[in-house]
Amino acid sequence: MIRDLVPNTLYYGDNLSILREQIPDASVDLIYLDPPFNSNASYNVLFKAPEGHQSKAQIEAFDDTWLWTDAAEVAFEEVMSGRNSQVSEMLRAMLVFLGRNDMMAYLTMMAVRLLEMHRVLKQTGSLYLHCEPTASHYLKILLDAVFGKNQFLSEIIWKRTSSHSSARRWGPVHDTILVYAKTDRFGWNRVFEAYDDQYLEQFYRNEDESGRFRTGDLTGAGKRSGDSGKPWRGVDPTHSGRHWAVPTAAIARAGINGDFEALSPQGKLDRLDELGLTYWPPKGKVPQFKRYLEVDRGVSIQDVITDIKAIASQAKERLGYPTQKPVALLERILAASSNPGDVVLDPFCGCGTTLHAAARMDRKWIGIDITHLAIALIRRRLNEAFPEMEFNTIGVPKDSDGARALALADTYEFQKWALSMIDAQPYKGGKKGGDGGVDGYLYFKPDGKKTEKAIVSVKGGHSLNPAMVKDLIVTVDQEGAKMGIFLTLETPTKGMITQAAAAGIYKTEYSQFPKIQIITVERLFQPASPLQMPWQDTSVFKKSQREPAHQPKLEL
Repeated sequence: MIRDLVPNTLYYGDNLSILREQIPDASVDLIYLDPPFNSNASYNVLFKAPEGHQSKAQIEAFDDTWLWTDAAEVAFEEVMSGRNSQVSEMLRAMLVFLGRNDMMAYLTMMAVRLLEMHRVLKQTGSLYLHCEPTASHYLKILLDAVFGKNQFLSEIIWKRTSSHSSARRWGPVHDTILVYAKTDRFGWNRVFEAYDDQYLEQFYRNEDESGRFRTGDLTGAGKRSGDSGKPWRGVDPTHSGRHWAVPTAAIARAGINGDFEALSPQGKLDRLDELGLTYWPPKGKVPQFKRYLEVDRGVSIQDVITDIKAIASQAKERLGYPTQKPVALLERILAASSNPGDVVLDPFCGCGTTLHAAARMDRKWIGIDITHLAIALIRRRLNEAFPEMEFNTIGVPKDSDGARALALADTYEFQKWALSMIDAQPYKGGKKGGDGGVDGYLYFKPDGKKTEKAIVSVKGGHSLNPAMVKDLIVTVDQEGAKMGIFLTLETPTKGMITQAAAAGIYKTEYSQFPKIQIITVERLFQPASPLQMPWQDTSVFKKSQREPAHQPKLEL
């Protein structure tokens, strides 16, 4: 039995398990997901290198290589034996066409997850799946099977870059966002985007003392026998096969209210003319309505997005995640398909842009990611942007037993988690293979100006010995570092403590510190920092800007 939904919760783990075990039926209003596939690169979290230090920390948070393994085979059989025959038949046809390969593994893994996402959506809910052209056509067919082809709403094209050189094909400059509704009762809000300069030059060409304006019709097609078909100020709309049709919505936005609705068509036209909102063209006698730019809401959002750019390399919101999407893109999606207080789910939440946008717009949120590096990044981002906001983190070790369980399950995820606990910068070699004794770096400023570094080595196993500390000492000297931190899950031996003490003291102008420090994981859970260091330089972590306490509501 799944418990009640706990909003504003960040989950570490496989999103399939978390969807099944933590998210109740029909509990989510909007799902946005950006599942990685075929980017031709591992997904790295990049860190700034302090001045004078070469950046080596492009640690792989995860890569997007999907392989047909036993897990894919199990997922395929699960879909085949499930209740949704449309999905099983569609996936079977894809297997016949594609064979057992990377793409089929990706589609199979997505199929079981999309079925769960369909389950957790409310009847009024919608799903936005962000993908790139390599897989978008397969995913659309799969979504047709999961949601029903009649529940397809839109294929949004987001122009994410201005140009891309490609020698033998059209330059790839866009992503695709597929939009599906669970039922015909899906929620929708009208959202407007600003006019571009070319549009303004073309349509808002007129200007008077009240500002820049365009003209709009005051008549509608077809003759009428009532008041709307009668002449006004010498203009008879029936001569052109039309009738008076005053645009009440645009007039309301212009600030005209009161008894306006009770007036006859001619009375409304008189009122507009009195207010200077009637434009009489120099040629012809049919008046038009002045639509001033200052009160116009812009154009309704379209399924081709060109006004939201990808995050520039120096943008303040950039955190270094290569697949990071701009907050503005997520805000537009949330504004259209959710309301304040709604629950927004991102099961591949990466660096947390969806959660950030949801928090800004007064939505509740659920985020899931499968790497501790991403979870640490999101926690830091949300704490910096919304210091007053309370949220839950589930799946992250809360004590030594939890840390030990993580180390047994995944050594490399344990390393990333342990490094995040002391704000250390992970080293790329820390995922797999030889790392030269370096799992991470800590940067500090002994004089408040010049940046120095400490080497961090993480050990999650039981077999500890003094040689490990000796190796760290050698690495510290070889790397030109000033200090070394030995993070261990188990209690260090007496020989290790003696070896660390023999390394001596690191002296600064203002104080002195043990050159080699052994820190147990148990001490990471204590309120006070276990590190003895000069002022730590956390500028290696790109900070998220603090958001105002009360966010302005987007105009719908």
